[in-house]
Amino acid sequence: MDRILVIDDDVELCALVSEYLTAEGFQVESVNEGTRGLERVLSGDHSLIVLDVMLPGLNGFDVLRRIRNSSRIPVLLLTARGQDVDRIVGLEIGADDYLPKPFNPRELVARIRAILRRTKADGSGAPLAPEVLRVGDVELDAGTRTVLQKGKPVELTSVEFNLLQALLREAGRVVPRERLVDLVLSRKFSPFDRSIDMHVSKIRKKLGDADAGTDHIKTVRGVGYVFVRPQDNARGGD
Repeated sequence: MDRILVIDDDVELCALVSEYLTAEGFQVESVNEGTRGLERVLSGDHSLIVLDVMLPGLNGFDVLRRIRNSSRIPVLLLTARGQDVDRIVGLEIGADDYLPKPFNPRELVARIRAILRRTKADGSGAPLAPEVLRVGDVELDAGTRTVLQKGKPVELTSVEFNLLQALLREAGRVVPRERLVDLVLSRKFSPFDRSIDMHVSKIRKKLGDADAGTDHIKTVRGVGYVFVRPQDNARGGD
């Protein structure tokens, strides 16, 4: 049974979420303060974290930063509705997904299950595609869920890994945003949802695409993204 840790200072909300998730077959623990929440995360006892941005003391962004210093555990960030900057910052720091408040508990469950399906890679949930993909200086091993660039490890969140895997499988071909949203985030595409773009931006930074002469992922405006093969770069392709 998957164990969910909810970190939110709204005691009533935590009780409602706990009741709903428990009825859906999850084990739930709630913490109402950031520092204590971080301690529980680092205990390694949970499958996924539901983390509110607005917390007393250590806020949600600080908690997320410290989690990502030592753990890849999936994190679903709760943000205030309409606060796009919170969503952007959260994704940049390493959140796997976000959900604006107030939310429908059924959507929360759907998001949690989608994230867990993507991240389970051992036990009864064997790796979805135990393959090794190599394009240029990037190597992705789906069996061990590791990425190397020029032989050096690249630390990616679960969503970033799955997104890079999808792009590598189609290297040299444009993958539409709609398809990436479906494959990686397991939800319907919305033109107002920039999550995929933020995750691509994070991957680019981690692969060094900001450096001169480096260009792994290119944007095809209005369509999607393409992972560039070395021969395409040599031809000067877009």
